[in-house]
Amino acid sequence: MSTALKVSVVIPVLNEEDTIAAVVRAVAADRPHEILVIDADSTDNSAARASEAGARVLNWRAILPTVTPRPGKGESLWRGTIAATGDIVCFIDGDLTAPPTDMVDRLSAPLIDDTIYLVKARYQRTLGGQPSGGGRVTELTARPLLALFFPELGDIAQPLAGEYAIRRSAALELPFVGDYGVEAGLLIDTCRRYGRQAIAEVDLPPRQHRNRPLDELAPMARTVAATIAQRAGKLESEHPHFPGERRAPGTV
Repeated sequence: MSTALKVSVVIPVLNEEDTIAAVVRAVAADRPHEILVIDADSTDNSAARASEAGARVLNWRAILPTVTPRPGKGESLWRGTIAATGDIVCFIDGDLTAPPTDMVDRLSAPLIDDTIYLVKARYQRTLGGQPSGGGRVTELTARPLLALFFPELGDIAQPLAGEYAIRRSAALELPFVGDYGVEAGLLIDTCRRYGRQAIAEVDLPPRQHRNRPLDELAPMARTVAATIAQRAGKLESEHPHFPGERRAPGTV
């Protein structure tokens, strides 16, 4: 590793049997401290393929078994952070179709600087074989709203990137939005707590993943918009599109 700090890789998965093994093998090339795949009750062979590729697979219900999981990606990331034992938690999406083999090293490297708390990936989003055009929720929802309500974060290229690293000590103190607003929430809350200078970006190759149809993107966009609006004080947290917050046990 490029850093003496121990890096735990946390990969949320829900029915990603076609891609998860390649993702695990790609991150394993960087020899992190551990690779945890958090399986949110997949009904396909995701868990088996992740295990065969070398990951430690945990069903999300097995982490804090007395706490019933809420649906959504944020829940898997929150539980994965609790299960992790490294100094840094590196989140990687499980649906990447061409994962590079140096993601973990690149994302964790800036955290050698103890003033950096969060590192986001910066890359192009491909769509339909074209070099750009992907990331529709990012470009049409997240970035415009961040520029409006949190202009200090308006220059973040990929605020919703599923590839990012955070100090585990910080992650245990921050709320995790329960669904697809989790990345926006952590970005804003890190900035508020530690300052804009605590957030870095690193370049990764163009991202390729399973592009979702609009009927799946619309609920994601609503959740992201609600998260940003709530953080800006424009929306109460009880709004039905805002799925609530979770903290690790023992944090405030």
